[in-house]
Amino acid sequence: MNLPTTPLMLFGFAGQALFSARFIVQWLASEARKQSVIPLAFWYFSLAGGLFLLIYAILRHDPVFILGQAAGLVVYVRNLVLIFRERAAARVTPSA
Repeated sequence: MNLPTTPLMLFGFAGQALFSARFIVQWLASEARKQSVIPLAFWYFSLAGGLFLLIYAILRHDPVFILGQAAGLVVYVRNLVLIFRERAAARVTPSA
């Protein structure tokens, strides 16, 4: 396949690279702890990559890709909200 390289395509590849980086971060963190771990960076890469890919899908006018990325962004934001709430509660509540 011989596709022309465009700025939009490079933007899409950047989004895919960010999105893929989350798996590397998760794998390395899990290997280091010898258990399954999902670090905060996983959610940041998910959010950044998903946002890039959503913008790419919108610019490509791809409704299937738009719906899939938009739904994922809701999950990523919700997980970040839950993490920050848990951390805020831990700072307020003295440990036993």
